[in-house]
Amino acid sequence: MPIYEFICNKCNKNFEKFVLSAGATSEVKCPACGSGDVTKQFSTFACRSGSSAPSLGGGVSGSFGSGGCGGSSGFS
Repeated sequence: MPIYEFICNKCNKNFEKFVLSAGATSEVKCPACGSGDVTKQFSTFACRSGSSAPSLGGGVSGSFGSGGCGGSSGFS
């Protein structure tokens, strides 16, 4: 279920909503005023991959693949 961002055209409130399908966005109502006059916003997201990840500082290594998870860690 994707989360879409909307803006209410009546009260200008921004909100997010889980929507079952892209066609179901016409059934979305503003949680603040109850208006169905809403517009789906264009949302962006950020992603990061590979070795270009910045250092996290505080003694945490940038190599995320060599942690203590997996193998024989003492848990059964």
